[in-house]
Amino acid sequence: MKEMKSKIRPFGMRDKIGYAFGDIANDMTFILSSSFLLKFYTDVMGVPAYIVGIMMMAARFVDAFTDIFMGRVVDTAKVGKNGKFRPWILRAAGPVAVMSFLMYASWFRDMGLTFKVIWMFATYLLWGSVFYTMVNVPYGSMASGLTNVPKERTQLSTYRTVGATVASMVIGIVIPMFAYYTDKDGNRVLNGGIFSVIAFICSALAIGCYLVCYFNCTERVKINPQPKTAGKRNNFFVNIVTNKALLTLILANICLLLSQLTMSQMANYVYPNYYGNTEIQALSTTLCSLVTFAIAPFSTPLASRFGKKEVGSVSCAVAALSWVVCLIVHPETAWGYMIFTIVAYTGMGAFNMLCWAFIVDVIDYSEVKNHVREDGTTYSCYSFARKISQAASSGLSGALLSIAGYSTATAFEPEVTSKIFTISCVVPAAGFLLVAVIMGVLYPLKKTLVEENCAILEKRREENK
Repeated sequence: MKEMKSKIRPFGMRDKIGYAFGDIANDMTFILSSSFLLKFYTDVMGVPAYIVGIMMMAARFVDAFTDIFMGRVVDTAKVGKNGKFRPWILRAAGPVAVMSFLMYASWFRDMGLTFKVIWMFATYLLWGSVFYTMVNVPYGSMASGLTNVPKERTQLSTYRTVGATVASMVIGIVIPMFAYYTDKDGNRVLNGGIFSVIAFICSALAIGCYLVCYFNCTERVKINPQPKTAGKRNNFFVNIVTNKALLTLILANICLLLSQLTMSQMANYVYPNYYGNTEIQALSTTLCSLVTFAIAPFSTPLASRFGKKEVGSVSCAVAALSWVVCLIVHPETAWGYMIFTIVAYTGMGAFNMLCWAFIVDVIDYSEVKNHVREDGTTYSCYSFARKISQAASSGLSGALLSIAGYSTATAFEPEVTSKIFTISCVVPAAGFLLVAVIMGVLYPLKKTLVEENCAILEKRREENK
């Protein structure tokens, strides 16, 4: 791994903005799915929640192969004239956007249940397990190719999180405001036809943002392809299962996203069904996004001063405390619930700003230990864990909704909605607390060790010149 010697512009704002647009593109389909696919299929298509949950968990078994396979493809690929990672963004942008749109085929709502389930499985697998993997693994691995300076990689992580926040803000505001209508009983109900239009718009925006990412990011660090045949040092499977930093980070991310996505999914039931107020849901999304933007300028200085591990564990502890207090106080209005949501988002904001910098530290840690750099494979494991979290949150949410007695017939019964409120507090509180413990106690990459690893790798590169 070395700096490219040809005349290439230095790392700068253009790269950071382009990289942010890449995650806006990703999350135009990922956040749409994680937040609303369960709601769409239960309320619009009439598919039982447990079937949706089973589908999402089944897809993750497929991802166990496709994610790792794509990681190996990236690691063994040669550096072309357009780079090692960027070409994949251009190849997969169209297919991933099209399949995302087709997942929300409201025009099939009157078809039989068997047809709807088959359509749901087919489109979801093609979107998530094939095309999303094809674009996301190279995109995430590309951070190592844009710069080898730790501070600049932290900046990329921050901008990527800002990009995700922009996508979350767009989806969180537009959908609650325009995709619901009031039925004859005064209930706020999801409009399937409008939702399909919104899905189309999100897919179109995703393609545009992928193009912005492609044309504004420059790979300036040459990462040599790894051998396709694996000797002892190149046994990527052994390297992964013996990498304590990667395993604990994956565990922390499963807990984090399980909490965060369940929180997001439950909001789609708490606000319209428990509080009868979707306008506050849109306002909550806006304010949480503004909090994230406010935190962004401080993420790199905080990480440089205290360490990413240290900042991440404390921030998640704050988020957990917020939901514990919310459960105890049990706010009577949507306004009160929104306040606790904002506090939780503030607490976990610092962790989210740094989550993509963690994985680069882990890749460095693995290279120091094994003398092999496997950006694609390591990132694909990280990506797979995040997909597991997405599916687990929907599967868990579907199961808990069923346990609570939720169905289209009982959607607004007080006993059912009260149980949903409790779920929306307990699951995030437990999850964020686990993240705080994992990062604070088990994750090995303290600030001093990260700095030592960077120094070791820099010395090796100098010796190999």
